[in-house]
Amino acid sequence: MKASQFLISTLKEAPADAEVVSHKLMMRAGMVKKLGAGIYSYMPMGLRVIRKVEAIVREEMNRAGAVEITMPVVQPAELWQETGRFEKMGPELLRIKDRHERDYVVQPTSEEVVTDIARQEIKSYKQLPKNLYQIQTKFRDERRPRFGLLRGREFTMKDAYSFDRDSEAAKASYQTMAKAYRRIFDRFGLTYRAVAADSGAIGGELSEEFQVIAATGEDAIVYCPNSDYAANMEKAEALAPAVPRAAPTQAMAQVATPGKSTCVDVAEFLGLPLEQSLKSLVVATDERNEQGEVIKSQVWLLLIRGDRSMNEVKVGKVPGLANFRFATLAEIDKHFGCEPGYLGPVGLRQALKVVADREVALMADFVCGANVVDAHLSGVNWGRDLREPDVVADIRNVVEGDASPDGKGPLAIERGIEVGHIFYLGTKYSQAMGATFLDVNGKPQFMEMGCYGIGITRLPAAAIEQNHDERGIVWPDALAPFTVVLCPISPDRFADVKAVAEKLYLDLLDAGVDVILDDRNERPGAMFADWELIGVPHRLTIGDRALKEGHVEYQHRRDTEPTKVPVSDASKWIRSRLQA
Repeated sequence: MKASQFLISTLKEAPADAEVVSHKLMMRAGMVKKLGAGIYSYMPMGLRVIRKVEAIVREEMNRAGAVEITMPVVQPAELWQETGRFEKMGPELLRIKDRHERDYVVQPTSEEVVTDIARQEIKSYKQLPKNLYQIQTKFRDERRPRFGLLRGREFTMKDAYSFDRDSEAAKASYQTMAKAYRRIFDRFGLTYRAVAADSGAIGGELSEEFQVIAATGEDAIVYCPNSDYAANMEKAEALAPAVPRAAPTQAMAQVATPGKSTCVDVAEFLGLPLEQSLKSLVVATDERNEQGEVIKSQVWLLLIRGDRSMNEVKVGKVPGLANFRFATLAEIDKHFGCEPGYLGPVGLRQALKVVADREVALMADFVCGANVVDAHLSGVNWGRDLREPDVVADIRNVVEGDASPDGKGPLAIERGIEVGHIFYLGTKYSQAMGATFLDVNGKPQFMEMGCYGIGITRLPAAAIEQNHDERGIVWPDALAPFTVVLCPISPDRFADVKAVAEKLYLDLLDAGVDVILDDRNERPGAMFADWELIGVPHRLTIGDRALKEGHVEYQHRRDTEPTKVPVSDASKWIRSRLQA
């Protein structure tokens, strides 16, 4: 490709609404153009990156035995009504009607359609396993689309779906995909982690997120530097406390804490360590009749250490708390007779269920709310001053320095951007849609499923968040719009410069190198600035003075100084560099 034939449209400044680095740089480099809120046109330079992502994904999916299909972007609502997701999903599911007033959705994902295909096509265990995938446009009507391609409304995903005869076979398919994903992300050339993730209502351990490491990432990733343990914050656990509960050394006493309604304020006011205080959180669960009306509510008191934060996913896994909500002020007043900020587990007005975090269950002489405004209790102890908790469970977020659950050292936390997720679904969709096959005994069985996603258009943005500097993007070779750029200096004035640049260009093209020749006759400063902004990793500069000395200048995008390369060896030299 020659630059004069290509569409290059760089900007000196990013648009005012661009917030994060990737959004700013993709706009400035002319890779995307905003059409509407969360909707972008992919310009030639950006589309080349996306096509390279797609090619790697497609090659590895095919290598893993998956079969490519394409499913419609617009899908009949009937399929979504079979699984209940048409009603259950919020406004992020774009619902539309055709001229006949029939309901449709613009797909954010395709479990229903692929399950419909499977129930029509797969009749026998002899046809299993199968893995069907697509690379297709998706739409999610985000309330507040932002961060460019990191959180757009229209996007491209690779979504794959496996079908198996039983759970053991499904787990084998999952592991095949887990290996394929690691090959995919290794080939991208990005620093990433595969981390354990929550499996939701399905349960089990088979769920992993693939996170590109970036300081600007939205997700907290927990890992142990001394082992393979890694999980997202929702899933991460610390080693269970092993020390016994200390014996009481203080008498319980009510102390005045005027206007001190947070653990931090109370600890500071009383001159105590924050970890000696107790945080009280009140939630409730509802029992409903067939009409969906609430017929009974149960209030729960959750207790965590004052310096900790609650993990809502872990709370939802406590038996009885799967669909918890935060209690209303009326419910709090009924059980505590006090406003939030001074609540505690001692002397409750009405019985409720108490869930203590594992750390809290081992605390002694702690401070908690007195259920009296402007007052707290100090020297509180389990057994003596209040009954033991109904449930002891891990319900807090881990913090840096916690002991890793595998016992191999402290936990560390870094930021990441989720670009892939693999998930064992079980029979959630096959049961809802009646997708069965005949087993070896001729009996119908529900297909076991898994789903596997990669954010195709999200990945380039994540790569930029990880790989950039003050001059622009720094692409890994595998993702760069072009691998090599040739920059002749004043080729219109120097015939030898033009001739050498053309020969190098043709030699590299013949060798299969993804090269672009900048034949625009731009000033050197402007030309270099464009390619540094765009982020092409390898640059060869051909100038009259250097040619007279018998060399051209090579510079990697991360290099601070150029390297002199003999003209006669330039093509061979750059090819060996690319293969290194």
